[in-house]
Amino acid sequence: MESSMTTPDSPSVQMPVMLVAEVQDSLLVVVHDLSRLDGLLAHTMEKLMERFTFASANLAHPSLMESQELEQVRSALRSAVTELQFQDMASQLISHTSKILQGCAYRLASESMGSEDGEAVPFVEEVPERPNPVTQDEMDAGSVELF
Repeated sequence: MESSMTTPDSPSVQMPVMLVAEVQDSLLVVVHDLSRLDGLLAHTMEKLMERFTFASANLAHPSLMESQELEQVRSALRSAVTELQFQDMASQLISHTSKILQGCAYRLASESMGSEDGEAVPFVEEVPERPNPVTQDEMDAGSVELF
């Protein structure tokens, strides 16, 4: 069975329905994998923050003598905590990419196969217009960029 993806006044492409279904399935698998990756990143960042907080609290104990080396370790820990903010940016990118892929998968199915009477069409948000929701590519201590 052949299907065509068309919009008014545009060329059409003939594609086998099975190919369209395989591409759609692959896109949805990638969306699922990105969601799992986002969860892994969030869990890892949570654990790292716990460990950095514990180390920082122990280094701040009054019984420790002040030294230049100890201050350098404290400074390195503060910098590491700041750098962990990349998880937030990574999560935004993963979410953005997932929406685009999911939108493509549902549009591909809708355009090529149509919908049957009584069949619910999955709701998908509009594909985001901005190509990249995260524009920051480096972080410095003390700097904040709101998205």
